[in-house]
Amino acid sequence: MIEPKENLWGIDLGGTKMEGVVLQSSVNPEVLVRKRIATESSKGYDHVKHQIKELVTQLADDIGYLPTSIGIGAPGILDPANQLMKNCNSTCLNGMPLQADLVALLGMHVHMANDANCFALAEMNLGAVKVEAPDAKVVFGVIMGTGVGGGLVINGALHEGLHGIGGEWGHNFLDASGGPCYCGKVGCVETVLSGPALESHYEVLSGKRLNLEEINRAHIDGMDQHASATIHRLTSNFGKALSVVLNIVDPDIVVIGGGVGNVEAIYTEGVEVLKEYIFNDSLKTKVLKPKLGDSAGVFGAAFLSKQG
Repeated sequence: MIEPKENLWGIDLGGTKMEGVVLQSSVNPEVLVRKRIATESSKGYDHVKHQIKELVTQLADDIGYLPTSIGIGAPGILDPANQLMKNCNSTCLNGMPLQADLVALLGMHVHMANDANCFALAEMNLGAVKVEAPDAKVVFGVIMGTGVGGGLVINGALHEGLHGIGGEWGHNFLDASGGPCYCGKVGCVETVLSGPALESHYEVLSGKRLNLEEINRAHIDGMDQHASATIHRLTSNFGKALSVVLNIVDPDIVVIGGGVGNVEAIYTEGVEVLKEYIFNDSLKTKVLKPKLGDSAGVFGAAFLSKQG
């Protein structure tokens, strides 16, 4: 017997597509309904809002009712001070009161967090942390892909911070060689550790353009010194950058998501560098691979709806 009040509803709002899910409950997170539709962000803010409503309607048609609460993982941050979106790669959302507008449009409570926070929440409740360290109290979720971000979960709840930027380690300074960042600063972690940054570094060294998977394969084969130099840049700077997070937050677990997280050397050479830079004589924090893959965002959004 389905108890609607226990169901968790979530939407992962991406630039090209959005995905919705309804889970049975936080205790039994069985997927009851799951759907994807196009975001079509090029058509503007109002269109995106109505695409979200369309997805909610489709989920409701399948399950037979509308919820009183829904969680939405957004490609940016809801500023706690003015309740406007910021730092969104879907730029039509920036400066807009998305949460308030969706409350009015959908007629229900709407809880929002950025995609990195949703990743961390999902891996905490359903993924790597749940499987390998269920007693963990502090979890830092890392996203290293097209960009670099992070989310922090403490005692099962997101810590988003005064400015809504909790966990945003991707825009700490790392190395000036990374060059200008879209955020207006120079040498951010993202300019060094993101997939595009590593691919550009390889191209400068070799004169060839390869994607990160190809660069990593060439490094493993041991036949391309430029590929190995690029992977060394990743692992050495990963350890330095993450040590800052560990020195400040001291999490029990770090979970790494995103395409760059598929580079195995992160979990060996990268962790060895991390050991050198943390302010401790040993490293007890576990650095884990994710379990949920592309599902993390929408599952994490669903867990936001637990807030009622």
